[in-house]
Amino acid sequence: MPKPVITHSRSTWLALLMTVISVTSVQLGASLSVPVILEYGVLSTSFQRLAWAAVVLCLFVRPPMHRYTRAQWRAALMLGAGMTVMTVSFFVALQTVPQHLVVAVEFCGPLLVAVWGVRRLTALIWPVLAAVGIGLLLLGNSEHSGAVDLFGFCFALLAGTGWATYIVMMKRVGTAFKGLEGLTTSLTVAAVLTLPLGLIESGGTFPPMQLAYTAGLALLVPLFPYILEINALRRLPASVFGILMSLEPAAGALTGWIVLDQFMSSMQMLGMTLVIAASLGVVGQQSRSSGAS
Repeated sequence: MPKPVITHSRSTWLALLMTVISVTSVQLGASLSVPVILEYGVLSTSFQRLAWAAVVLCLFVRPPMHRYTRAQWRAALMLGAGMTVMTVSFFVALQTVPQHLVVAVEFCGPLLVAVWGVRRLTALIWPVLAAVGIGLLLLGNSEHSGAVDLFGFCFALLAGTGWATYIVMMKRVGTAFKGLEGLTTSLTVAAVLTLPLGLIESGGTFPPMQLAYTAGLALLVPLFPYILEINALRRLPASVFGILMSLEPAAGALTGWIVLDQFMSSMQMLGMTLVIAASLGVVGQQSRSSGAS
């Protein structure tokens, strides 16, 4: 019937809009976090962001954690662990590697999720196109800045592993829990996991200014983006969402350039164009498939 097809198509494009807003918020928040991380420390700052987000959601959602099943807790624990690895590793890498390059390397995680979910051979063009764009971003950085810091590069790869886990488990948590209960529980798990790291780095004391900065930054990432993404994943397959995340390197390059004055070459700008084209291509293909069904 025509009406359900239209509704599904609108749902797909709504998920696209939520993803674009989420990507913008994440990368802007990451750029604005760099001065705070360099001044106060990456581990304590990461913990505080996750803790603020968990506290806000717990106050508004009030999840009945004592009623959850073992399967629900397993999903929330896995998502919380993925959030921890993704968040901490990303900001550790951001200390020594330009933002656009960190996001490009980290994107290997979502790209693998996207490739794993491909069912039609023709759909492989979009992950390939995104991979070419990421390659150009890497090459452009090497030509301008020389060798990439190995320490930061390894943590960017580790962040990609956490990101892949995040995409898969966010989809599962979104279906296993009502509303934002699963996200709230998972963020609480992530905050608890990062608490020892924050305490060790800070010596058990958190400066008032750092608390104020992280409270504001927590809105940009993770609170606002995670809410948008869990709703987007309820409307999209994890594989499609994984390719949509190819917007992240482009957004990271743009906000890093504007906020942190990080250089972008013409080759890197071409790379951004390719990853955006890959994202729009997969959404268009998903909409056409929905219309044909």
